[in-house]
Amino acid sequence: MNWSTHTDSFAQQRLFNLRRLKKFGLSPKALTNFYRCTIESILSGCITAWYGNCSTNNRKALQRVVRSAQRIIGGKLPALQDTYTTRCHRKAKKIIKDNNHPSHCLFSPLSSRRRGQYRCIKAGTERLKNSFYL
Repeated sequence: MNWSTHTDSFAQQRLFNLRRLKKFGLSPKALTNFYRCTIESILSGCITAWYGNCSTNNRKALQRVVRSAQRIIGGKLPALQDTYTTRCHRKAKKIIKDNNHPSHCLFSPLSSRRRGQYRCIKAGTERLKNSFYL
């Protein structure tokens, strides 16, 4: 599966509205809220499913969009890699808590001395290595 079409369409998403709002004199806080609601929500939609298997070029293109928004706003925004990591941890915690989840059995804890650590699944393919589960 190739994610380039998916990520290219996101990378081409417009920052036009953000620039216009900046010209109208909105505060950085309002611009950040607009970014989070419109641009970041599009960029990070189902990020746990596709970001791990993105090519380096696609990741750079997506990060370029974040950096452009950062320059327009004039403040710091979280990198997509950080968003991906945070959402993966959140998703894993939800799966571990839910005994009825189909993937619950994939998270088997290590010995009692290593509290909070889980076994890694052996991956035979590069695609599985880059997936959410590893």
